[in-house]
Amino acid sequence: MRILVAALLGFLLDLLLGDPEYLSAIHPVVLMGKAIRHLEAFLRRFFPKTPAGEKLAGLLLGLFLPVAVFACSRGILWVLERLWQPLAFIVEVTWCAQVLAVKNLKDEAMNVYRALTSSTLDEARTAVGRIVGRDTGSLDRSGVIRAAVETVAENFSDGVIAPMAFLLLGGAPLALCYKAINTMDSMVGYKNDRYLHFGWFPARLDDAANFLPSRLAALILIAASAVTGENAGRAFRIWKRDRRKQESPNSAQCEAVMAGALGIRLCGPAVYFGQLKQKPYLGDDLRPVDAGDIPRACRMELAGSFLGMALFCFIRYFIIL
Repeated sequence: MRILVAALLGFLLDLLLGDPEYLSAIHPVVLMGKAIRHLEAFLRRFFPKTPAGEKLAGLLLGLFLPVAVFACSRGILWVLERLWQPLAFIVEVTWCAQVLAVKNLKDEAMNVYRALTSSTLDEARTAVGRIVGRDTGSLDRSGVIRAAVETVAENFSDGVIAPMAFLLLGGAPLALCYKAINTMDSMVGYKNDRYLHFGWFPARLDDAANFLPSRLAALILIAASAVTGENAGRAFRIWKRDRRKQESPNSAQCEAVMAGALGIRLCGPAVYFGQLKQKPYLGDDLRPVDAGDIPRACRMELAGSFLGMALFCFIRYFIIL
């Protein structure tokens, strides 16, 4: 019951506050990012700069960090429970809120929308650059909109539903373990000269951790499209048709749903680190994208977050307990 209550309170805290800037220095993901940078530098000094050596270094990083994060967070809670149980519960609720990105994802996407509707294209490019991995300097208006909608869809899986699932399964330590895996992938899981071999194992580990959550997230997002008045039937059809089109086994799951629900075409060629990557399109080109697609995507994300929390709470209370 404690995990269930902590997860619910954490969800509400995330909806209320998100991730305040004044707490960013001690945010678990920020600390994980610093640890990854230090560990990468340390491991690269001790292994040869060959494909095999870099793969072994990346393997050690991928195995060590998630286990260390889980053990450290579980150990902190264990100590706090013996000092003062209310403090342990407060820390656990705080961690539950910090592993979720419901409010931040919506707020950052809406910043892009506001820049598109009341400011300049350059400011919109800057705003969307905060939440996407691609190069944004040459994006036109439609490219900015698609990038924002795509990141809402993709991050609904790994920023909302996946951590929520791990949270309700094993509490804050397991959810933080998942965030460590996801953060490694976002930092070293690129197929460029620096990370092609070093990031191979962290990227595959992230694929494995997100395999089931991404598919569940897609089904929840289809339900959310019905709740918010979008085309759920088309969302389901496009999901069935396009969910395997991307190179990643997981990224197209929710993006295909979003494309179908809104009746637009997403993805396609994009520039990463100065190199053009030919990604397939998802969805049907039924109409041009519009700035209004961003708040529509955010409404689906918010509705899906409530549906996901309700589903996981039901599973936790009636099946796991």
